[in-house]
Amino acid sequence: MTVSEIKATYSMRDILAKYGMQVNRSGFCRCPFHSGDNTASLKVYEKDFHCFGCGVNGDIFTFVQMMDGCDFKTAFLSLGGEYEKKPSFSARAGRYRAQKAREQRQKTERRQEEKKATNNTLITFYRRQTAKSEPFSDAWCDSCAGLEKQLRIHADLNDIPY
Repeated sequence: MTVSEIKATYSMRDILAKYGMQVNRSGFCRCPFHSGDNTASLKVYEKDFHCFGCGVNGDIFTFVQMMDGCDFKTAFLSLGGEYEKKPSFSARAGRYRAQKAREQRQKTERRQEEKKATNNTLITFYRRQTAKSEPFSDAWCDSCAGLEKQLRIHADLNDIPY
């Protein structure tokens, strides 16, 4: 349960009854937080309390904390609260960095595939130009030089020793 659910479940009178305290018709009881209280000085409202003798006030969690001498977390758990463990900042930051690294790898792989596809298209183009051209003509020499260049690029892109 959350804090608001616990406050909706328990009234201040329920908490006082848990500690064996009786509230009179006008909503007062003796304050357990100071001594010498002969008359009821702790006013109990629906969701909180206030002592007119010592000035203590608060809600159901404050009352349980003061009665048991504990911190808020212990009071919260004793009233049936449950903590949801949320991921810490470092865990979220780690997931964010991993996601960004994954996206960067995918982007690099896409670029690499595009380069390979362009390179294969150029290799095919230069092979056809070489086949069409007269051997040792200017067009044939240019096509052979272009083909050689694209084959070296192809070897580099595919980690093949040239």
